[in-house]
Formats: sequence, structure tokens, C-alpha cells
Amino acid sequence: MPSKVLIIGAGPSGTACAATLHRLGHEVVVVDKATFPRDKCCGDGLTTNALRILEGLNFDPSRVADWQTCSDVEMRSFSGRKIDLPLPSIGGQFAAIAPRAQLDHALVEHCRDMGITIHEGCAFESITHHDTNGISVRVENLGELTVDYVVAADGMWSPVRKSLGLSTQGYLGEWHAFRQYIGNVTGTGATQLHVWFEKDLLPGYAWSFPLPGNRANFGYCILRTSERSTKFMNDTWRDLLTRPHIREALGPDNVPEDRHTAWPIPARIDTAIRSSGRVLFIGDAVCATDTLTGEGIGQALETGIAAAESIDAGNSPADVRAHYSHALDKTLLADHRMSVVLSAILARPFFARLVLAVVDTNNWTRTNFARWMFEDEPRAIVLTPRRWHRKFLSRSGAYES
Repeated sequence: MPSKVLIIGAGPSGTACAATLHRLGHEVVVVDKATFPRDKCCGDGLTTNALRILEGLNFDPSRVADWQTCSDVEMRSFSGRKIDLPLPSIGGQFAAIAPRAQLDHALVEHCRDMGITIHEGCAFESITHHDTNGISVRVENLGELTVDYVVAADGMWSPVRKSLGLSTQGYLGEWHAFRQYIGNVTGTGATQLHVWFEKDLLPGYAWSFPLPGNRANFGYCILRTSERSTKFMNDTWRDLLTRPHIREALGPDNVPEDRHTAWPIPARIDTAIRSSGRVLFIGDAVCATDTLTGEGIGQALETGIAAAESIDAGNSPADVRAHYSHALDKTLLADHRMSVVLSAILARPFFARLVLAVVDTNNWTRTNFARWMFEDEPRAIVLTPRRWHRKFLSRSGAYES
């Protein structure tokens, strides 16, 4: 029997959930407090996994005006060692850059084209009724909506989670990131994706992701610790733009656009609250970001699809919750634990330098490290035999023509 589902939040996790529920025959309404297009502070990078999921949702990249595919990555260690990591040339896209203002708007319009109702400028206000018979939610400009399930795709500080009394006081995420769009990029950053492992950022890194029109998304992410104050992070941001190798990549006459933005990154899928009663949390609301790279779009898409499939498979709220938790364990938990271990290793300069030296051993290690870094295969696939397959590290990318 089809369910009525209210999705709160129209970012990648919310729209992936909506598209999947609609395909499965359920009645879906999506609300978001924002009016699209709206910016979302993000590195804008799409991994192979994210690209394959978008392709599976029948999303057309041509909807994103500044969609930029990438064929290789230049990685630089704090010792000055440069490593060129080529992505496979066997067909399809393995990495792309898509500005979130454009990507999220395009996903909203993709869902509308499917016949899904999306209300913009309509913020969640409160849960007015929640029991074994259903759940009622008050939404700005829409009044009270009664449905079978609510999917909260409303971000790290989820108002839905807060309304249920499930928020963690003072939670600021595991990572923090800064981002700014840069214009008049005349160095290699105009066409090449750069990743810099700076000693003061480990296990984090700085990046420059190319965009059309000699522009780039430049930023850095850093693990939160008691020693890394807000002042430290702001000072580091200003200093990064003056470092010679970064100025060389961006070009001497690069022009920062507007002001930089900063955001916390939630990365604790192992301990986050995943559901409560008739409510499922997805995307940043379930803290699904990869704790090694800070990548969150692919994980957001996965959680949205998992929530939709769980609602479709479950015969009761308890069944749905159990199915959803099992799905997250199956798809994300092992990879998260692997990322936690690797982050601890890369936090130490000696081991970070050793890992990069191994990566640079030969063409095979360089190419396949790039595939692993961009999630062509699950992070912990070697340790999870149930995910082994015959085309390991030999599949084509997404959108192969």
C-alpha cells in the first residue's frame, strides 16, 4: 500500500529520496525553507559514486550550466612532492565539479518534471501529532500536513531532530571547512583539480576545483580539535592564499569573489540518531559525510535512496526503522570506520609522507589510488567481501556515451 511521505529539505538527499519514492509509487511532498537557486557552502566535487547515483536517478548533467568534468588530479605533499593522479580513460565520468547553487536547483527541477510536488519558502515549524497512526507537521505557509512518514533532510542542525528533543547540545561537527570562489584563474587551477596536503592541515587538505570561465572553487577542510580555535582557522585561511604553490596554481592576478564562507561538517554516521518513530534522518541530518575527505554529496544521495527503499519495504514504522538502519550499516558503516582509521594515520606527517610515497610508486598505484579516492569503489571494499565483484577497478565511469 502506498505511503504518504513528507520530505523536509530539498538538497541532494531530499531530492534523491523524493525521486526514489515517486518511482516506487508513493505519494511525496517536499518542502524547503529556501527558494531555489540558493547557494550551499560546499567543495562542489562529485565522486564516481555520486555520479553513478545521479545517473541512476536519470539526472541530466546538462541541466547544470557550469558542470565541469575532470580527467586528473595534481596532489602535492607538504614536502613539495607533486603527484599526478590520472583518472581512467576507459569511458564515462569519474569526477566532476558542479556548483551547488546550480546542482541543487537542477535536482529540484528534475523532481518537478517527474511530477513531484515541491514547496519552496516553506519552513518546518513543529510536529503537532506523532503516534502509531501517523504524524502531523506544521509547515510555514502550508499549515498542518498529516502523513505516514517524515524524512528529515534538513541539515546538520536538523530542526526536526531538535523538535523531537534528540539534538546534541553544542555539537559543531567533526570537521570544519572554508570555501571561496576565485575568478581570473590563470594558472593550472583553471583546468586542473589540485589537492594540497599542508602540514598544518593534516589530516585535512586544501583544494582548488576548476570551473568554466577561468574560475575555481578554492577551500580547505580541517579536523576539529581543542587546539584549532576559530582564530587559528581564520588565520590559516588568509595564509593559504599567500603560499607560493597555491598562488602559482591560481595565478598571480586571481580575484576572490564575494566573501569566503565556512561550514561545519558532520561525520559520525556510526553514532548519529538515524530515526525516531515515523521520522527518518538523511544526509547531513544523519551525519553521513565521509570523515576522510569531507565528501558528502554521494553519501547524502545514498541515505536518501536508502530511506525511500526502507519506507517501501517496511510493513510498520518499526520495520522501516530497522530496514533503514541495516541499509546504512551495509552501505556506509564499514567505509566510515575505515576512514576514521586512515584519518588518524594521515594526521601524522611521517605516515602521510609515507602513504604519498607509496601512491607514487608507479602508474598502477597512481591511477588506482585516484579511483579509490574518488569512490569508484567503496572505501573499505577490501575488508567487506560481500561487496566484491568481477569488475573491481575496471568499471566505466558514469554517463558513458
